Amino acid sequence: MVNMGAFRDAVSRWAAGGPGGAASDLAVQLGLRTAVLLEGLSDLAAFEALAARRGPDLAAEGVCVVPMGGAMSVGRYASLLGPPGLGLRLRGLCDEGEQRFYDRGWERAGAGHRGFFVCVADLEDELIRALGTARVEEIIQAEGDLRAWQTFLRQPAHHGRPRHQQLRRFLGTKKGRKIRYGRLLVEALDPEQVPAPIDDLFASL
Repeated sequence: MVNMGAFRDAVSRWAAGGPGGAASDLAVQLGLRTAVLLEGLSDLAAFEALAARRGPDLAAEGVCVVPMGGAMSVGRYASLLGPPGLGLRLRGLCDEGEQRFYDRGWERAGAGHRGFFVCVADLEDELIRALGTARVEEIIQAEGDLRAWQTFLRQPAHHGRPRHQQLRRFLGTKKGRKIRYGRLLVEALDPEQVPAPIDDLFASL
């Protein structure tokens, strides 16, 4: 049975310079109509966690979610999946500092009105501010990372920084931590706490 993972793998190979036939065939088999372009795997983990909570089934709705491995790849992915390529409607989520790449990528792909949504710093920052720092620290403790967090706080480079900035930096200090906590922080949100950029993205699908 064809699944979305196979399509993502085919798109990654295509974006790396391989043939696009497999991605095109899978898009037809999956009935895809919309591609959501995300910067990386931590964004994907958060997005999928929220989709699991909110519904509907995105795959059943013809929505594919594609992590690109960095915002600078958005021009390539937008061209492959948008109007010049597979003809899918484009949506996306990006960090404020990377918005220029999305602006150019959307323009080059002829994707029409801006269909991407911008996080102030990044999605982790949005989630930390939505939950509050005390709640995020409770999650860190529940996950068994309290000692690592306390060690991090003792490092001179992090002294004096606002707590939400310390937490954001901590999530990025170990491989895989941002991905794990992207899911965990979303799962801890109350419905009314969902940050506006990702809430607006879902509303646009």
